[in-house]
Amino acid sequence: MTDLDALIDSCIAGRDSRLEDWDTLGFQAKAGEEFRRAQIRYIGSGATGDHDTDKRILPSEHFTFSNMRLPAGAIGPEHTHHDVEEVFFVLEGELEVTVHDVEDGTRTASRVLGYRDLIRVPAGVPRSLRNIGDSDALFCVIIGARRPQLPTYPPTSPMHGVTRD
Repeated sequence: MTDLDALIDSCIAGRDSRLEDWDTLGFQAKAGEEFRRAQIRYIGSGATGDHDTDKRILPSEHFTFSNMRLPAGAIGPEHTHHDVEEVFFVLEGELEVTVHDVEDGTRTASRVLGYRDLIRVPAGVPRSLRNIGDSDALFCVIIGARRPQLPTYPPTSPMHGVTRD
């Protein structure tokens, strides 16, 4: 017989126990302070590295779910997830989301997303985002794999050649 209280408790990641991790993508600040942002993990590690020692994170079976805090004027640099689709769902603020041509990253299309807007970016399509509002943007990030590969940064990305260490 299943202990339903234990089951439901093991499936909850409460807001009060979440941390804004400004360090997991901290290496991106090597390219400029405008690339500083925080990941707030709920299910799995996302595509930011190995966070298996953080027992507050619910284990992932099929996808990852986190929030991202992007300060006003900050940029999520152009990157590609080759193995998974990625979804952004805006909770606060305004994001300009851009997709980049696979062969020629200088060709782009952009859209502005606000409260409760969502975009799904297919695997293999380079994407970037920018907070165009006057305050922090907070948005959900869902990645379609239990343990996605780390993203790559095309030559047109400010992160191209920037290392994680």
